[in-house]
Amino acid sequence: MIGVLRMSVILLLLSVSLQAYPQYGSSTRVVTRVPVVALRTNMQYDVVLVPNIGIEVGLPMNFTIGADWFGNWIHVEKRNLFWQGYGGYLTLRYYFGKDAAACPFTGHHVGIYGSGLTYDIALGGRGYQAAKFGFGGGVEYGYSLPVHPNLCFDFNIGIGYQGVPVHPNLCFDFNIGIGYQGGEYKTYQPANDGTGHYVWEATYMRHWWGPTKVEISLKWLIGSVPKKGGRR
Repeated sequence: MIGVLRMSVILLLLSVSLQAYPQYGSSTRVVTRVPVVALRTNMQYDVVLVPNIGIEVGLPMNFTIGADWFGNWIHVEKRNLFWQGYGGYLTLRYYFGKDAAACPFTGHHVGIYGSGLTYDIALGGRGYQAAKFGFGGGVEYGYSLPVHPNLCFDFNIGIGYQGVPVHPNLCFDFNIGIGYQGGEYKTYQPANDGTGHYVWEATYMRHWWGPTKVEISLKWLIGSVPKKGGRR
């Protein structure tokens, strides 16, 4: 029995020694775990009391597809304050650069997007209402900055080695889109007699070319799948 224990200790020490001092020319496969889904909220909308949420799903070759939705229904009749609207975006992105190679959903990204929205806004005076959805789209560029640097955990079980870098959980995503936004809208004067009636003034068609999307989003990376890297 004592001989068996001695042999086990010798084999364990030999195993640790082989891991600490690998032979020349040997290599190990590096395995990382990368996120597959990101949830996000545009903090600019949050500041002006417009609830919103977005989801971004990873695709092969550093592409992602995302959907964002926002909506609010603030109505103060006596003060003629209306802050209402809802809509969303569909976005296809491509991440590139060394940050994206290490962890998807981070680093530089470019993309194309489509949008749809409707609104009713009257902040104490003339009102602007788009009762029908207006549609648009364009191209975007942005950068997703991790809140904290990547961590690395080393697991050693005595018979092998595997390094597993862990992706950051939170990112700040800065993004701007330029394109077209169009749709029909009406101007009106809110009633001041408490009846809730509005005086219609005119109907217009909006054809806007320029910045149509600005985001400073907080993004939460969730889920992970193994990704094989090179040999080291």
